Amino acid sequence: MKDQESSRQEEVPAATGTEPRKIEELRSNIYRFGGEKPGSHVYLIKGAAKNALIDTGVTAKFPLLKDRLSEVGLRVFDIGLVILTHEHFDHIGAATFFHETAVLAAHRLAANKLELQDEFVTANKYRNVPCKPFWVDIWLEDGAIIDLGNYRLRVVHTPGHTSGCICLYEPKEQLLFSGDTVFAGGTLSDTAGSGNVSDYMNSVQRLNSLKIREIYPGHGKLSHTPDEDLPRAVEYAQTLLNNCKAFFEAFIKSRELKEKEGYWQERPQ
Repeated sequence: MKDQESSRQEEVPAATGTEPRKIEELRSNIYRFGGEKPGSHVYLIKGAAKNALIDTGVTAKFPLLKDRLSEVGLRVFDIGLVILTHEHFDHIGAATFFHETAVLAAHRLAANKLELQDEFVTANKYRNVPCKPFWVDIWLEDGAIIDLGNYRLRVVHTPGHTSGCICLYEPKEQLLFSGDTVFAGGTLSDTAGSGNVSDYMNSVQRLNSLKIREIYPGHGKLSHTPDEDLPRAVEYAQTLLNNCKAFFEAFIKSRELKEKEGYWQERPQ
């Protein structure tokens, strides 16, 4: 509660005159730039060694992101590292504006899709959202450590929502940047293209084993009660898994019945 009360939120005039621009300092040198639909939240860590962004939001909101960086005394080329929590358009779009001056990092399964410009998985075409191609410099693996000097982030591979999802865990402060893996209240995202329910179950169980004080998700509110939210996420994942099993059992029974009735018989040539 003490940390929560000391959080500082700052409101500044909108660039367009219609959208609120929210900058919140969550911890010393850790900022959240509130997501503007359809984009995700963007987290900034002012590192002692290097400044890092976690996700970037969509391409079209880059001018707003640039203004927000300016509000905290930074320019685009002051960002040394951009970490993408996964490969969806609402998290990666503005990364293209950083790739010439910053190092871009993502899990290898996300990086591979981005390099191949797999627009089915990134959902750019489906959402009709423009995104300029870029490459990922560092292909991350589970357990990798990113040392920013004042904060150290451990990569936790959390497939489920997509195959390339990661969370970033700061063990000293016990903070979790969760991307779209888990939200406040223990809510889970959908299993999108390349996602998997069984992997999701394993991922939230792994997160539930960590000592976490606060969860900083890619969308929505922060979680100040991870000890309640993560067990709830495990329950949700189990329910999702059970529902999937029931669906496929019903599908198989339906197919067997149709086969018995001759529905699946081959037509005579």
